[in-house]
Amino acid sequence: METHRPTVDPGKRYNPASGLEHAIQRAATTADYDAWLEHTGSAGGCVRPIQLRGESHIVSTRTGRIISTRHTDDMPDGVIYKACGNRRAAVCPSCAKTYRGDTYQLVLAGLTGGKGIPTTVVQHPSAFVTFTAPTFGPVHGTRTIRTRDGQLRNRPCRPRRNPDHCPHGIDLRCHQTHRDGEKILGTPLCLDCYDHDHQVVWNALSGELWRRTMDRAKDILRAWGRDHGIAVKLSYGKVAEMQARGVAHFHALMRLDGVNPLDPTVLEPPACAATFTMLADAIRRAAAGVRFRSLPHPDNPNGWLIEWGTQLDVRPVRQAVDGAITETAVAGYLAKYATKGAEATGHSSARLTNATVNRYATQHTHAGRLVDACWRLGRPGSDLDQAEAAKNSGRLSYRRLQKWAHMLGFGGHFSTKSRQYSTTLKALREARANWRRDHHRTADHTDDVETTLIVGNFTYANTGWKTIGDALLANTAAAKAREHRRLVKELFAENNNA
Repeated sequence: METHRPTVDPGKRYNPASGLEHAIQRAATTADYDAWLEHTGSAGGCVRPIQLRGESHIVSTRTGRIISTRHTDDMPDGVIYKACGNRRAAVCPSCAKTYRGDTYQLVLAGLTGGKGIPTTVVQHPSAFVTFTAPTFGPVHGTRTIRTRDGQLRNRPCRPRRNPDHCPHGIDLRCHQTHRDGEKILGTPLCLDCYDHDHQVVWNALSGELWRRTMDRAKDILRAWGRDHGIAVKLSYGKVAEMQARGVAHFHALMRLDGVNPLDPTVLEPPACAATFTMLADAIRRAAAGVRFRSLPHPDNPNGWLIEWGTQLDVRPVRQAVDGAITETAVAGYLAKYATKGAEATGHSSARLTNATVNRYATQHTHAGRLVDACWRLGRPGSDLDQAEAAKNSGRLSYRRLQKWAHMLGFGGHFSTKSRQYSTTLKALREARANWRRDHHRTADHTDDVETTLIVGNFTYANTGWKTIGDALLANTAAAKAREHRRLVKELFAENNNA
């Protein structure tokens, strides 16, 4: 099990023994220890909570009168702790778990209904699609073949009968059978042959490639609808995943919807003629037909070609179709991918600066060369046509590569969706906040005579826990709460299956 060192105020040296002493002292000498635990409960488990200082007002929605005011000086530790909300599991496992759960509910609602989405969406043709990047050079990878009895069997990485030397004298054969999780996965067989520059530019423009592909797919579907006298539209939920070689690829749940001529905002099933086969054909044609070149660069006046790789996987999403995957499996896949970052490549860092980039931009590793390519291609003066770069931002101002060097050039959103696909993360978070507020009111046995509104005025105070002991206590309490919820879910599941 991976452990994460708790983060405290900057300048304090990490000492496990001292942290245990702080925890014992807090629990033994603080009279309102339970109040402190309740106060920090909303951020419990967070590695780097945000400390806020200020005041909150309870305001009557009927008269606008301030009923009461509470300042953080009167609260434990003199601050409010707010979870950092980072989606990356390698940065904050607790917040990433919440983000993963929200993404799961968002994707699942678009397949089965709920959260404001009608249950009729189960009748819509849906596909789980994986878009991959092109090859930028041979890398170590896992490969499988299907035997005659239908079983999958691992095969050697890059077998060749005869030596296959590159221009740098390196044999590009690999007869090893790699397993998932090996550090060698995704690394080039020859670092000098691999096109690191092309890869980081592709990462930076992959979002624009996705947008153009969706526009092309929608055009194909509209043309098909006109020919058949019906109207259909495409909805999707998409997440990006960073492969071990350091390039992004996209997993998407795509759904065909009907169009109500009287109210286009109504989500209704498409006509019977709109099938999964038609949806899959539109996706394949769009992916194969979209390509463009990046703007000229001093290192490559012709720019780099941006297109999808040859591997495009389109699978139906329903239990009743052969080879389909279930709705819950799709939601689980997308939620898991949404919390990943560039850690799969062996690189993990915060945003880089001129003072820190040299720690990571090296010529000795694959990830180091990708960081170096971002910093070199994004140098001042890299945009040959400043006016064109400013006008057509979709084709990349190369200066952005330095901003996203810590993500190996990828600066897009890791999780996006079309407007009508499902609910929003904001709505899910608001519902959770409202539930917590109502839960606290019920626990306090307070029945408001009039409807009130809580208005806060807070400023940033610090990041992290006050002490190592506080981090240990808060994270332990949060872990116990999670375990309790897990046991309750298992108990309910056993009762339902009985």
